[in-house]
Amino acid sequence: MKPHKHPEHTDNIWLALEIGNSRLHWALFVGETLYSAWDTDHLPESVMQQLAECQTLNDLLEKIFPQGESLTNTLSLCPLLVASVVPSQTAIWQTYPNTRVITLNQVPLKGVYPTLGIDRALALWGAGKMWGFPMLVIDTGTALTFTAADANECLVGGAILPGLGLQFATLGQQTGQLPVVEMQNFPSLPRFALNTTEAIQSGVVYTILAGIKDFIEAWLQLFPNGKIAIKGGDRTLLLNYLQALHPEIADSLIVEANLIFWGMREIVMGDSTDGIK
Repeated sequence: MKPHKHPEHTDNIWLALEIGNSRLHWALFVGETLYSAWDTDHLPESVMQQLAECQTLNDLLEKIFPQGESLTNTLSLCPLLVASVVPSQTAIWQTYPNTRVITLNQVPLKGVYPTLGIDRALALWGAGKMWGFPMLVIDTGTALTFTAADANECLVGGAILPGLGLQFATLGQQTGQLPVVEMQNFPSLPRFALNTTEAIQSGVVYTILAGIKDFIEAWLQLFPNGKIAIKGGDRTLLLNYLQALHPEIADSLIVEANLIFWGMREIVMGDSTDGIK
């Protein structure tokens, strides 16, 4: 989604950036309201070097989204909040003059372990604060992750496995004869395939779906009233399959792409000293 023209009320504007493994995810907030969200590729070094020279919000948006619509040049640089799972990128973004990097110790979840990904923590916190705990978040991104917390906002735990794209790519790149298969919504994917491409598609898709179903069933055994939210780039594809195979599961899921941004908003609005409220 491209940024819109500038909002009518320009007080308390702030920019959120999630640095993912594959892409950059952006959100423009006006106070507590998410005004616009969009994705870009990781930016080239030449653009990164120019960020520190930006003087207005319009200058910044032109650098990070060259095809976007212009904002008024009278808007000063707004705070940029960064949540990153790519350490090499984090330091680069700190060249921007008004950056705040959100770290794990700023997320109020209880019982977290030191290496829990900030993306998983923020998505879980955002989902729980929006829809209530207990909460399980399924992220269908580069990695497929499960992250859960109980009614006391304490981390229950989770799991990580390669996502659809990684599984397809690994088979194509790490074997002698198997082809690289692209991700797509296969309308009638046979479970027992009669050619190599469909065999790969079947193996990856159906085992991921089985894993998602198993984790959801285990979660509901632990917390019968627990909620489940799903996000990530492959959510629509996987939801289509779940709807066809297990409609009762698909219908129970909260589908929300912006969970991490809701988590970042909770951090911002809960901090009375950062000047963004």
